Amino acid sequence: MAYLQAVTSAAGFYFQIADRGFDKDGVDAMVLHRGRLGVRKSPRLDIQVKAHQSAKLEADPFAEVLDIKTYDELRDTTYQVPRILVVVLVPVDVSDWLAHSEGELVIRRCGYWLSLQGAPPTSHETAITVKIPRLQVFDVAGLTRLMAEIASVAPAGATPS
Repeated sequence: MAYLQAVTSAAGFYFQIADRGFDKDGVDAMVLHRGRLGVRKSPRLDIQVKAHQSAKLEADPFAEVLDIKTYDELRDTTYQVPRILVVVLVPVDVSDWLAHSEGELVIRRCGYWLSLQGAPPTSHETAITVKIPRLQVFDVAGLTRLMAEIASVAPAGATPS
């Protein structure tokens, strides 16, 4: 969560770790812009977070295994708030993930995002492998684009001003 919070704060958005009630609904964290952004006020993005531990990531796209419940929640098109999967890469030795000194704080590796909204149902019963393009980095620029896209969709029943 620290990686997501750092990116969200640097992008100028608010970050909140979801409480247990949201977690049961497949939401681990939320990103919010307070006030108007595009045609929406206070657009929000819900996030399911997974950690992917590896020594070195070479595949593009890379594979991530999701349980069917998580996959179905992420592909569902009936949620009011858009949802994405964010997979944060962490080194095999977690003590290598963070370095800090008086002059800097460094979080090594990064996270990638994937929207599964509208993805097809699966016949798998327990788990499914999804492919995450490494071009979809969860960074300040990527998050800013996602939030701008969410904010550009007019709310249902809204009349143009």
